[in-house]
Amino acid sequence: MKSNFVRASIAGALLLALAACGGTEQFTISGTIQGLKNNGLVLANAGKTISVPANATTFSFPDTVEYGNTYDVTVTAEPAHQDCTVFRGDGTAGQMAQLNILIDCRQNEYTVGGKVTGLTVDDLVLANGSNGTVLLKKTMTTYELPPVKDGDTYGVTVLKQPAGLFCTVANGVGVMGEAKVTNVDVTCQPAT
Repeated sequence: MKSNFVRASIAGALLLALAACGGTEQFTISGTIQGLKNNGLVLANAGKTISVPANATTFSFPDTVEYGNTYDVTVTAEPAHQDCTVFRGDGTAGQMAQLNILIDCRQNEYTVGGKVTGLTVDDLVLANGSNGTVLLKKTMTTYELPPVKDGDTYGVTVLKQPAGLFCTVANGVGVMGEAKVTNVDVTCQPAT
């Protein structure tokens, strides 16, 4: 009996203490980041922004959100050479015991390609290292290989020559920039 009275007294004291200080639970707007390799990521929530440095794996806004208030974390600036997406970035504080926001950043990718001249038969195969191949037919005047990550090296070569022709690649090696490469041209001539 005495134990119940003590428990009731403690519970009452806690309620009074919460009421005296507003009694509202506060939530930190924070989460995890994956794949961030470059500087420049800026996140926003309720008009406040934070800059997140390269290689960060977590983020946290300095201000908290009261129970029942909404939050909406967005990307306002992308890091160099990357795109970042917010998952579970909006909601109402208190719906879950803990906010579980995820920022997923991925390196931009662009295709490598160019013009084809002199291809009079089918079955020319071009390769970009281990990043993929493309089979060219005689009706094709342009081509594209699978995307390459921004900042990675590409090297386009002839993997299989078409029957009776010898094809060469111009501008086949480089470092992927912030746009697709369209000047890796292929010229085919009769084999001698």
